[in-house]
Amino acid sequence: MHPELKRFIPLVKTIAQMFGKNCETVLHDFSNPQHSIVEIENGQVTGRKIGDPITDFALSIWRNNGHKKKKEDAMVNYRTKTKDGKILKSSTFFIRDDQKKIVGCMCINYDLTEHLMFNNIIEEFCTNVDLNREKSKEGVETFTSDVNEVLEDIIRRAIDTIGKPVSIMQKSDKLMVAKIVDEKGGFLIKGAINQLASEISVSRFTIYNYLDELKIKKKKEIT
Repeated sequence: MHPELKRFIPLVKTIAQMFGKNCETVLHDFSNPQHSIVEIENGQVTGRKIGDPITDFALSIWRNNGHKKKKEDAMVNYRTKTKDGKILKSSTFFIRDDQKKIVGCMCINYDLTEHLMFNNIIEEFCTNVDLNREKSKEGVETFTSDVNEVLEDIIRRAIDTIGKPVSIMQKSDKLMVAKIVDEKGGFLIKGAINQLASEISVSRFTIYNYLDELKIKKKKEIT
């Protein structure tokens, strides 16, 4: 575990104990995104355990070195949903090392499902920010025990953004798919090059060429 993360373990345990079984607290170490969870309490909320992978949302923030243009480290009270339909109130805080690089994050996922049945009574507590209403789709977060599912979800959303079948996509369309996957941190996952190549019917070398082209374009925009 990265040394910067160890001091957060007591906090992970304390928050979970304070808010009870509906409050999942998680500590991620980004040095191994395929198995990033190094500490988790009340994992039954999302069905995860130690050794499970990073989420697509966290990948995206890590890839972009922070949230939004201001590169914020904390997202508080945003809405997420598990595969089995639980409505969660989530907060994420990204942890940086001495060089200001993001090395991990601590997440709090509170299951609001029962509370929402009594929304009029606890309306203030349940108030949350739905990131889906913003222009980006960062509020859609995938909780899974398999990092390949995270990658598949990132690629699927990227393809859906283009709005046409892969069979009739032009180079510009596939280049945009690669750009979206890159921005979402998909290429930080092992095997992403081969997976994307297969999904959009090109060779792995074509994906490398796309990434090189995107880097050149980005440099030109900066200069």
